[in-house]
Amino acid sequence: MQEKLEAIRREIEAGIGQANSRKELFELKMKYLGKTGEITALLKGMRDVPAEERPAMGKLVNDVRSWAEELFAAREEELKAKELSEKYASEKLDVTMPARFVGTGSVHPVTLVRRELIDIFAGMGFDVFEGPEIEKDYYNFQALNIPADHPARDMQDTFFITGEYLLRSQTSSGQIRVMENKKPPIKVLSPGRVYRSDSDATHSPMFHQMEGLVVDKGITLNDLKGLLDEFARRMFNSETKTRLRPSYFPFTEPSVEVDLSCSNCGGKGCRICKGTGWIEVLGAGMVNRRVLENCGVDPDVYTGFAFGMGLERIAMIKYGINDIRLMFEGDVRFLKQFKD
Repeated sequence: MQEKLEAIRREIEAGIGQANSRKELFELKMKYLGKTGEITALLKGMRDVPAEERPAMGKLVNDVRSWAEELFAAREEELKAKELSEKYASEKLDVTMPARFVGTGSVHPVTLVRRELIDIFAGMGFDVFEGPEIEKDYYNFQALNIPADHPARDMQDTFFITGEYLLRSQTSSGQIRVMENKKPPIKVLSPGRVYRSDSDATHSPMFHQMEGLVVDKGITLNDLKGLLDEFARRMFNSETKTRLRPSYFPFTEPSVEVDLSCSNCGGKGCRICKGTGWIEVLGAGMVNRRVLENCGVDPDVYTGFAFGMGLERIAMIKYGINDIRLMFEGDVRFLKQFKD
C-alpha cells in the first residue's frame, strides 16, 4: 500500500508540472481524486484491509489525499493567474490609437413629416387621436357609410383577420370613435399605420396616414379650402397653391381631390408633376350626413369636413423621393440624408 501511495505521489508531482492549463489540471485531478480516481479507489478498498491495520492505512491514504488536494489547489491558482495575465495582455488597448468613428443616426423622413404635420395642425387647434390598428369592420367600413355590399369596398384590398376584425385600411376609423365619444365642436387629427394589399413603386402594403376632422355649426367647404391653403404654405412654401377637383368617397359629400402646385417648378410644369404644374396630394370633402347620424351627431345642426393624406406621399413630394420602397428598406445611405 505504501509503495502504491509513493508511486501516486510521484505521478501527481510529474503530472502537475506538465499541466499547462486549468483544463489539463482538472483532468489530472479527476484521474486521482474523482469519483473513480485512484486515491478514491484506495479509500473505498479500505474495507478489504484487516481491521487492525485499517486505522494506520487509512491515515496514510487520507494524508496523500489532503496533500494532493492542496497541491492541485495551489497549481490551479498559478494557472488561473497565468491565464488571466495572458487574457489582459491580449485585450490590452493602445490608448494612443485614434478612436473609431461612430456614425449618428437620422430621423426617418416619415417621422419628420409626421412631426411637422402635427405641429402645423396643433397650431390650428387640432387634438391628436390614435386609434387601434386592429379594427372592427364597423369602424373601418360600416360607420363610414360603407356597408358589406357597398362597391367602395372594392376600391381597396383589405387584410381581414376574422369576419369582424381587420387591419385598418384607413385612420378614418379613429374619427368615428372620437365622434361617438365627444360632442361637437370637434377638431381632431388621426395619424397612424394602415394596411392594404398593394405594393409597387408608389404603394406599400403598410403605410402611414394622417386624417383630420372638423365638426361644428356652420362649417363649409370654404373652411376646408382655407385650412388646406394654410397647410400647403406651411408644409412646402409660401407660394404653394391648392386646387380642388370633384371626386367620390362614400364618407364625404361633396368629395374632392386636392392638388398642390408643384413645389419643384412653381407650377410651370416639370418631370415631377408630369408637365401639369400640379401634384395630387390628398382626398377630402364634407362629412356625409349618414356618417354624422351613425355617430349620433345631428346633421341638421352640425356640419363638418374631413381630409386624409399619406405621409409617405407627402415625404416623397417634400424630399424628392421617387420610390416609396426606399422608405422601408432601412438603407443607411438613404436615411442619413435626412436630419431633424
